[in-house]
Amino acid sequence: MNTKKALNQNISRRRLLRCGVGAAAMAGLSGPGVFGHLSRAIAADNPHSNRILVVLELSGGNDGLNTVVPYGDDAYYRHRPKIGLKPDQVLKIDDHFGFNPGCVGLERLYQQGKLAIIHGCGYDNPSFSHFTSMAYMHTAAPNSGEEYGWMGRLADATDPANTANFMINIDATQSLAVRSRNHVPVVFDDPARFSRQGFYQEQALFQHVAENTNDGNPSRQFLSEVAHSALDASGLVREAWTAYKTPIDYGLIALDLDKIAALIDARMPTRLYYTSFRDNSFDTHVHQSALHRRLLTYAADAIAGFMADMERISRADDVVLLVMSEFGRRVPENTSLGTDHGAANNMFIVGKPIKGGHYGDLPSLTELDEGDNLVHTSDFRRAYATVTKSWLGHQDTKSLLGGEFEPFPVFG
Repeated sequence: MNTKKALNQNISRRRLLRCGVGAAAMAGLSGPGVFGHLSRAIAADNPHSNRILVVLELSGGNDGLNTVVPYGDDAYYRHRPKIGLKPDQVLKIDDHFGFNPGCVGLERLYQQGKLAIIHGCGYDNPSFSHFTSMAYMHTAAPNSGEEYGWMGRLADATDPANTANFMINIDATQSLAVRSRNHVPVVFDDPARFSRQGFYQEQALFQHVAENTNDGNPSRQFLSEVAHSALDASGLVREAWTAYKTPIDYGLIALDLDKIAALIDARMPTRLYYTSFRDNSFDTHVHQSALHRRLLTYAADAIAGFMADMERISRADDVVLLVMSEFGRRVPENTSLGTDHGAANNMFIVGKPIKGGHYGDLPSLTELDEGDNLVHTSDFRRAYATVTKSWLGHQDTKSLLGGEFEPFPVFG
């Protein structure tokens, strides 16, 4: 096969299979295999082509004030006399801020210059509903009825040829963030069992997908394309997971980041990954302190493990992680020693290519809104613009995010 010609035709894995590159042959290749050779060839023409964006959602509304603790501000302790973390408890990173003691992994990444903290992220007229606010974060379209996710629109804009397996969502159900007009995201939970579900006797039927007859019926053609893509993707994912072995410690809960590492190691053509710490875990209304520290330990260890794994497989220069939540928590503690739904929050951008540190104006702890919430100082879409424009090279953030949003200088 002429590789250059194949690249110009934007060959998907299914076309490679039809050209005689079978799954068994691909699994038997040493090193990065076919996808590795293709990705290196593409990178010669496009400096952004090997760059990968991973998004981790902290579902439930992470308490940013007890994650990156403003221990140098007396107002913090006036609002949180019981659940506020004392200066001798935090992992100090400067004279004003320290990480929650559960964030050892994040603190280490920060000291290495690989973690950017973006302060005061939010939007006008905030919703305090988990469902509504997360929909706004998923679509990057607050107070609207946008039906497509921001990552789905990003896939459509950056890959108009609809490359197979371009976008992957690891979850039990598909996130709105990856819903796209043209792309069909690969969605799975357990990579070892990623296949159509049914009785054993039905599996042969499930594994058979009729070839597209090109009979002029667009609906039939679309369904055939989706079926072929799903079948091929499930095989690739299972192969990648079976082959993946790592000595890296991801902590007690890997948050599916180890699954993403396996696919990156297998040189999947995926550019966009989305996963989450699920089930509203960070909705800490009652007796927050111990639970929140434990949750942050899980998240920080998994993130640090993922970044170490990227170094191990020599992909650290290609991968950036964005960490977000649907909203922050109310500034004052409640009577149940927890925190209620709030507004502005921190977001994090993590990776070797970034310039770590603090970004965005600090929201005031003395000038709160009428509901005792932080007033946001940075539209959260600036963080999205940072990773899409400055990292992935997609310059038209106006059509993607519904306006012009200045990226933070995270990438220099």
